[in-house]
Amino acid sequence: MDPVTTALAVFALMLAVLASGMWVFLALATAAAVSLFAFMGFPPDKIGAIASRIIVRSASSWELAAVPMFIWMGEIMFRTDISERLYKGLSPLVAKVPGGLLHTNVLGSALFAAVSGSSAATTATVGRITTTELNQRGYSQSLALGSLAGAGSLGLLIPPSIVLIIYGVLAEVSIAKLFIAGVVPGLMIAAFYAAYLAARCAITPSLAPKDAISKEDARPSAILGNLAPVFGLILVVLGSIYTGWATPSEAAAIGVFAALCFAAFSRQLSRSMLAESLVNALKTSCMVCAILMCAAFLSSAIGYMYIPRNIAVAIDALNLSPYVLIASLALFYILLGFFLDGISIIVMSLPITLPVVVAAGFDPIWYGIFLVIMIELGQMTPPVGFNLFVIQGFSGVPIHKVALYAIPFFLLMCFAVLLMVIFPQIALWLPAFLAG
Repeated sequence: MDPVTTALAVFALMLAVLASGMWVFLALATAAAVSLFAFMGFPPDKIGAIASRIIVRSASSWELAAVPMFIWMGEIMFRTDISERLYKGLSPLVAKVPGGLLHTNVLGSALFAAVSGSSAATTATVGRITTTELNQRGYSQSLALGSLAGAGSLGLLIPPSIVLIIYGVLAEVSIAKLFIAGVVPGLMIAAFYAAYLAARCAITPSLAPKDAISKEDARPSAILGNLAPVFGLILVVLGSIYTGWATPSEAAAIGVFAALCFAAFSRQLSRSMLAESLVNALKTSCMVCAILMCAAFLSSAIGYMYIPRNIAVAIDALNLSPYVLIASLALFYILLGFFLDGISIIVMSLPITLPVVVAAGFDPIWYGIFLVIMIELGQMTPPVGFNLFVIQGFSGVPIHKVALYAIPFFLLMCFAVLLMVIFPQIALWLPAFLAG
C-alpha cells in the first residue's frame, strides 16, 4: 500500500471510531493499535509493550504539568467577579468610540484570554456579563454575539494557551517561544475585530446606541482598580515566563497561587468554591491528558509505519510550492473544524503534517501559530464549534443564527491568516527580538 493510501486508511479508521461515539482518547488508542496490527503485523503483546512505554513517557512529561494548573487558574477566575470588574473598567475607555460597549467583547476577551488559556472559558466568562448589558442597552444582537464568537476564540492564541502547550509538547518546540509568538497575531486579530465594529457602527449608528457612563465608574482610580486584577495576573504569569524567572509549568502554578490570593483578598474564596473549581479542573485535565497520552501512542504508531517520511517524500515529488501546500492545509483544517475539536485536530494531524511543513521550509514556531488560528476558525463553524454552543447556552439564540452572526469575524480571521502567510515575521519577529 502506498504511503498516501496508508495515511488515508489510518485517518478513515480514526474518523470511524470517533463516529462510533467512542471517547476521543480511546478512539486514538484503538486506531493506533489496529493500525499496527493490520498494516505492520505486530502481535498484541508487542503493541501493548509499545503503548505502555509511550504512554508512561508521555504522562511523565514535565511540560504537561502546566495544563492542569492553567485550567485550575481559569476555573478559579471563572468563579470570581473578575469579568464583571473587567467590564466596568473597560466601559469608560470605549464608550466614545464608534461601536461603544461592543468593544468590551473584544478587549475583554483579549485580556481574559491572557489569564485563562481556554477559548470556552473566555467566551463564557466575558459573554455572561457583556451579553446581558448589551441587550439591555439596545445594541445589535448580531454584532454582540458575532464579536463574542470571534473574540472568544482568542483564548487559544493569546498566551498562556493550553493548545499552544499541547502543540509544543507534541512538536518538541519551546513553549515559551510559542507563547511569545502568539502575542502579535492575537493582538492583530483583536485590532481587526475592533476596526470592523467601529466601521459598521460609524456607517449605521443605530447598531450601537450612545451610553452614559457614571462619573464614579469613569474616574481613573476606579478604572485602574477594576482592571488591576486582570493586569496583575497577566504580569505575574507572563512576566515570570518572559523574564526567565519561571518555566511555563512553574508560571502556571504561580498563576494559581495569585488567583487564590485574589479570591481570598476579595472575600470570594470559600470551601465550596475551591472544591468546585478543583473538581472541574480535574475533570478537564484528565480529559486533556488522556487524549495527549493516547495521541503520543498514535504518533508512534504512525512513525512505525513511516507515514510522515513517506508522505513528505510523496508531496516533495509533486513539487508543490510552499504557498500551495499551506493553502491546501488551511482548507484541510477548516474542513476538520466542522467535525472535530481543536485538541483532536492537533493530535491526529500533527504527526503527518509537521514533517511535511518543516521540509517545505516553514518554521515550526510559525506553523504552531498558524495551526492554532486554523483551530480558532473551527470554534466558529458548526456543528462542532464550541464557542457557538457556549453562546447558545447562555443567550438562548439558535446555533445557526450565532453561526451567521460570526461569519464576518470568521472572514477577518481568514484575512489575518493570509497576512501571516505572506508576512511570517508577524509571528516570528517578537520571539527573535526578545531572543536577540
